[in-house]
Amino acid sequence: MFTIEHEFDATVITLVDEGSVPLREDVTVQAFAGEITFEQWDPRTDRVSKITLSPDQLRDLTAALNLPEGIYRSAP
Repeated sequence: MFTIEHEFDATVITLVDEGSVPLREDVTVQAFAGEITFEQWDPRTDRVSKITLSPDQLRDLTAALNLPEGIYRSAP
């Protein structure tokens, strides 16, 4: 399951794990004009882990999910 919310400066997507046990904490994706952040609560450290990607990195990640093993360079 996921939700999408449009805020003033970002689109916020929340991914909810409904798979088999053990379930993972929700993942929140915030898409801004210049960066995309992924956040997830880590119960082991009692903190939120955050990853920030550029739009180009997100494009490459999206492409990589659909490609076979190998080394690739995306077009500029």
